[in-house]
Amino acid sequence: MITLNNIGKAYNGKIVVDIAACNIAEGELVGLVGNNGAGKTTLFRLLLDLVRADRGEVLSKGVNVAGNENWKQFTAAYLDEGFLITYLTPEEYFYFIGKLHNRTKADVDETLKSLETFFDGAILQNGKYIRDLSKGNQFKVGIASCLIQNPQLLILDEPFANLDPSSQMRLIKMLRELNEQKRITILISSHDLNHITDICKRILLMEKGKIINDLPVSADTLTELENYFKV
Repeated sequence: MITLNNIGKAYNGKIVVDIAACNIAEGELVGLVGNNGAGKTTLFRLLLDLVRADRGEVLSKGVNVAGNENWKQFTAAYLDEGFLITYLTPEEYFYFIGKLHNRTKADVDETLKSLETFFDGAILQNGKYIRDLSKGNQFKVGIASCLIQNPQLLILDEPFANLDPSSQMRLIKMLRELNEQKRITILISSHDLNHITDICKRILLMEKGKIINDLPVSADTLTELENYFKV
């Protein structure tokens, strides 16, 4: 699904991403962990062609994302509120996203109905603009907009950070089902080691822009990561 070849990115002479090679297969659920400044968000922005690499290439289904639009047809992502149109209501935004991706109003409504428990009554029909929602509820709008697109690849940056515990559990269940039932390839970055080792089947550990460990998740992975970050 995704191949990184000799990717490098620097800002003001400081290297923020430096990855010789990495492959993510179709249908994988992969977690990305690392301290602040490790390069996780920049890597996601490279995957989405929001920033251009100084060297190397990002391939999505074998095609370089730089200068090519085809990957956008099967990719959905939510990194932060900058992905939203905050002067719209959630309903207006959802139908706008649906129209962009050739989804009918009925398609959008069906997706939203499946998210009623996740929304917990706080998103729809409340008369608020997206800008007036809490950070957690803005994230719920962001992930809903991703699912409306019916993606094959889903990328989420710190999805658990602003959610209450009940919403975190619902999100974990939802992501598992998307991966196991629909075979959606999912990439998640998170500082929550418990959640990310619970849901992911593979963990990439980043430090100073490099992937320094590629761990298949086992019963010992959480302890291994906790010991690493204790240093």
